[in-house]
Amino acid sequence: MEKAKHNLQVQKWVTILAVVLFIAKIVAWHVTNSVAILSDALESVVNVVAGIIGFFSLYVAAKPSDEEHPYGHGKAEFVSAGIEGALIVAAGILILYETVQSTLRQTSIFKLDLGLWLIAITAVINFIAGYICLKVGKRNNSLALLASGKHLQTDTYSTMAVIAGLIIMMATKIYWIDKVIAAAMSFFIMYTGYLIVRKSVEGIMDKQDMELLQKMVTVLNSNRRVNWIDLHNLRIIKYGSQLHIDCHLTVPWYLNVHEGHEEIDALTNFLMEEFGGSIEFFVHTDGCLPYSCPLCNKFTCPVREQPFKHKVEWTLENLLTNRHHRITVSSTKQ
Repeated sequence: MEKAKHNLQVQKWVTILAVVLFIAKIVAWHVTNSVAILSDALESVVNVVAGIIGFFSLYVAAKPSDEEHPYGHGKAEFVSAGIEGALIVAAGILILYETVQSTLRQTSIFKLDLGLWLIAITAVINFIAGYICLKVGKRNNSLALLASGKHLQTDTYSTMAVIAGLIIMMATKIYWIDKVIAAAMSFFIMYTGYLIVRKSVEGIMDKQDMELLQKMVTVLNSNRRVNWIDLHNLRIIKYGSQLHIDCHLTVPWYLNVHEGHEEIDALTNFLMEEFGGSIEFFVHTDGCLPYSCPLCNKFTCPVREQPFKHKVEWTLENLLTNRHHRITVSSTKQ
C-alpha cells in the first residue's frame, strides 16, 4: 500500500509538470511559427491528458482490496497505460496532419533562437522527470509510472530532434527541414504509443513476465533450503504494483503442519526481501514421494528409500510446469 501511495505522489507531480511544460512549448511555437515545435507541443498535450489519466488510475490502484475486488484495483494501471498509448498514437497522427497542412500553406518561420532556448529547457526537465518515473516505476512494479516515464523520455528525444533541426535551420536557412523533422517525429511517436498499448494489453491478459520469472528462478536456485525438495507450477500475475505468486512446494512428508508452514514462511519472506513487500502468495505444499529421493540432498532424512544421485537444477522450463521433478535419463526432464 505504501508503494501505491508513493506512485500516486510521483504521478501528481508529473501531471503538474506536464501542464507547465506544455505552456512553455506553446509559447515557443507562438514566437517561432515552427511546425516542428508545434508537433512537440502537441505531444505535450498528450502528456497532460495522460498525466491526469495516470493520476486517476494510480488513485484507484492505491485502494485496498474489498469484497468486489479481492485482488485489489491494480489492473486500473493497465487500462491507464493503454489509454495513454492510444493517445500517443493519436498525437503522432495529428502531428503528421499538421505537417502536411503547414507544407500546403507555406508558412514562414522566425525567432528560432528564442524558441530553441525555451524547448531546450523543457527537454532537460522532461528527461529528469522521466528518469524519476522509470526508476520509481521499476522499483514499485507500476506500469502507469513506467508508461509515463517512457513517454516523458520519448518526449525528450523528440525535443532534441527538434533542437537539432532548429540549429541546422538557423545555420543553413533551409526551412523545409522543419517539415521533415515533424514528419519523422510523428512516426516515432506513433511507434512508441504502439509499444505502450501492447504492454498494456499483455498486462490485462495476464501474460507471463518472463524477465521477472527468470530473475526469480536465479535467486531461488542460489538460496534453496534443504527442505525445499521440489518447486513447480510457478505463476506470477501482476495487479499494478502488486504481484500475486502461485506455486507448489514439495517438502519432506513427515513434517507436521507447523513445520511445513515454517518452510512456506521462509520461502515467502525470502521472495519479499528480494522483490519487495507488495506480494501476495498462494503456496500449495506437497509431501515428498519415493521418486523424490534421488534428487533430495537432505542427507539426514530418516525415511530415505533411495540413494541421492544429484540435485536437479531449477530452470524456467521445469518450474513453470505442473509436474513433479524426477531423475530421468536426461537428468532434468520431467
